[in-house]
Amino acid sequence: MQKTNIKPRSLVQEMQESYLDYAMSVIVDRALPDARDGLKPVHRRILITFRDLKLAPGGRFRKSAKICGDVSGNYHPHGEAIVYPSMVHLAQDFKMRYPLVASQGNFGSIDGDPPAAMRYTEAKMSKLAEEMLKDLEKETVDWRDNYDNTRKEPKVLPALLPNLILNGTLGIAVGMASNIPPHNLGEIIDGLIFLIENPTCGIEHLTRYIKGPDFPTGGIIYDKEAIKNAYASGRGGVVMQAKTEIVEDKKGDFKIVVQEIPYQVNKTTLIEKIADLVKEKKIEGIRDIRDESDKDGMRMVIILKREVHPKKILNKLFKFTQLQETFHFNMLALVDGVEPKVLNLKSLLEEYLKHRKVVVRRRIEFELRKAQERSHILEGLKYALDHIDAIIKTIRDSSTRETAFQNLRKIFKFTEPQANAILDMRLSQLAGLERQKIETELKEKFAQIKELKAVLKDQARFLQVLKDELKEMKRKYADPRRTQVIPHKLGEYKEEDFIQDEEAIITLTRSGYIKRMDAQVYQTQGRGGKGVRGMKVKDQDWVEHFFSTTNLTRLLFFTHRGRVFQLKAHEIPKAMRTAKGSPIVNFLEIEQKEKITAVISLQAEIHSHDKGDEMAYKFLVMATKKGQIKKIALEELDKVRRSGMIAITLKDSDELSWVKPSTGADKVFLATKKGQAIFFKEKEIRAMGRGAAGVRGIRLSQEDEVCGMEVAYDNEDILIITENGFGKRTNTKKYRLSHRGGKGIKTAKIIARNGQIVAISALPKDGAELDLILISEKGQVIRLPYKQVPRLGRATQGVTIMKFKEKDDHVSSMTCL
Repeated sequence: MQKTNIKPRSLVQEMQESYLDYAMSVIVDRALPDARDGLKPVHRRILITFRDLKLAPGGRFRKSAKICGDVSGNYHPHGEAIVYPSMVHLAQDFKMRYPLVASQGNFGSIDGDPPAAMRYTEAKMSKLAEEMLKDLEKETVDWRDNYDNTRKEPKVLPALLPNLILNGTLGIAVGMASNIPPHNLGEIIDGLIFLIENPTCGIEHLTRYIKGPDFPTGGIIYDKEAIKNAYASGRGGVVMQAKTEIVEDKKGDFKIVVQEIPYQVNKTTLIEKIADLVKEKKIEGIRDIRDESDKDGMRMVIILKREVHPKKILNKLFKFTQLQETFHFNMLALVDGVEPKVLNLKSLLEEYLKHRKVVVRRRIEFELRKAQERSHILEGLKYALDHIDAIIKTIRDSSTRETAFQNLRKIFKFTEPQANAILDMRLSQLAGLERQKIETELKEKFAQIKELKAVLKDQARFLQVLKDELKEMKRKYADPRRTQVIPHKLGEYKEEDFIQDEEAIITLTRSGYIKRMDAQVYQTQGRGGKGVRGMKVKDQDWVEHFFSTTNLTRLLFFTHRGRVFQLKAHEIPKAMRTAKGSPIVNFLEIEQKEKITAVISLQAEIHSHDKGDEMAYKFLVMATKKGQIKKIALEELDKVRRSGMIAITLKDSDELSWVKPSTGADKVFLATKKGQAIFFKEKEIRAMGRGAAGVRGIRLSQEDEVCGMEVAYDNEDILIITENGFGKRTNTKKYRLSHRGGKGIKTAKIIARNGQIVAISALPKDGAELDLILISEKGQVIRLPYKQVPRLGRATQGVTIMKFKEKDDHVSSMTCL
């Protein structure tokens, strides 16, 4: 009977084992990234092929067809149709936070446009990809045979950067999937360094440095607690939202401008979805949608119909479209290249650090071995040069090279590498300078060997090498965060969370019209210029308060009656440069004849004096037109009611006109319209309660009144502006310190030509980055560099700073940016 190899086998068992083998093959060799270098096999093979083809970042591009052909032919036996999309993914900056492929040609778009065929496009490795391959030649990782045993490929890359968490991944295997978001390089490296220094730290410590995902498309994410929970378990959902802005145009119509969209959202599909919702009347109030995106960035404009509430439309868009999405964390990766495991944030970073420790140790051992081998040869060469006559005689007496080789080893006890090096030695090395080079190199190798051994032996020094390399990567590649993190849950946020804290200019007119503008609306001009047309004002009205601040700053408004009110800068409506603004009574509950005489922007004041922190200021110093002065603790005004509260009690017909923050140890400068000034220590004013009237600051002559008060510092300049557009600056060193309550000394020569003083300001001596803005009673504005205002003596007139377009116009107010 003929024997056969056919064996009976259960179909169920065969299917189970075969499917399990298939599943593991997909998991390990195709779908899931390695926790060490963050790459799937196809991506790793693409980078190796770049290295084989010498396609360095500073070199030339090569056709994608050539690259993909080599990847498929040498390493990845699954066809070019798989390789090319994988390479395209590595090049797309809207999918990769830090692209690993530098591309040339059409590589697709965020609109879902497919890339051009591989025969049309070109590629090479990016700078970050080069860092992933660094030290590969120094035996830092293990290698294995490729699929047909014709060459070797690395099992994992040295990965100088933590690519898995930097670029994230999306992988669908058999029975499992991975979805890791990208992060900010600077934050991740800060977290890694903290983990190296504090290996027992918890997730909550790491989240102080790693704020949350940082998507290449920007956008907004919500809820720090949800982010922490996802980091702690490796699974969880985080709400993403588009970055939007409601804008009013010149006609008074509103539009929603979308500047950034959630990660992995197709812009064209999003626009089509909005259009469908409008057609189906699920969202009413949208008149048109325009895609104004260009090479400078994304801009999608949704034009609204009149008499609709823009915020309600925006909320519906968030509800029904991909302007709001949820990113589902599933931080699954291969541990040691074989075991699929869900990792929390700390575990993921630990796996990377464990890999880097192995790589760095193997690199140092490799460099140590090479240094020892070289020093061994150099020792042989040095000995040979010291006994060169005997060496030459031995070689000349030998009949063949092999005989000479054996004689050198036998007579002089040279090792095999030393003997070969001596036989290969050129005659030029007998020169004295060449001998010196060998001795110098030998000393350097001994020093290198000593250093490398010390690093391997000392754990602290070894870890310092890791930290230094990470810090260097941060220095070279860190960039600002793109995705804004809102700490609250969606629906629990404050309006301030959506306000960008940009510089703004606030103006308030004598009759009570207020508005907020971008700081860029006024361009810098030269001294003596005529400026540009500013606000349109009514007859008998002019701009009284004009200052720079930021959108999120708390503003305190003081009235002539001594009351104080509070607003955030962003609560003031934004308006055009020539717009009149809105009545202040719409925002503050002031009485009909009550007028705002002083406004302070706490944060702006802080920046102007480089205090750095709002808590550096502890007091407010107030001054009245009749020379009274008062100091009050800042905390007394922490809870200003909507209806206002009393800040100072005034006597007779006096008015509160100036308020400045102080530290308690500053100096106070008071100036009058007729050119007198007094300079004294703030300590001469004791802190008082809100109802107090204050004390005398300066003794005024008849028909004179205070025109300005500043909290000043040593070696600052006092800027003086007069009503006819004259100005100067005088250093505080020119003013002697006196006691409060005196008549003061001359601060400017007042004549008909320059007019009385209308504004003063204490500013830094150099003021290199400051711009001065003046505004007239009739709305004329000029902006010029502060350094163009000359520094003059104390009792001088000043020079022309501003010329007026209209007769009988005068400077109304002044501010500095």
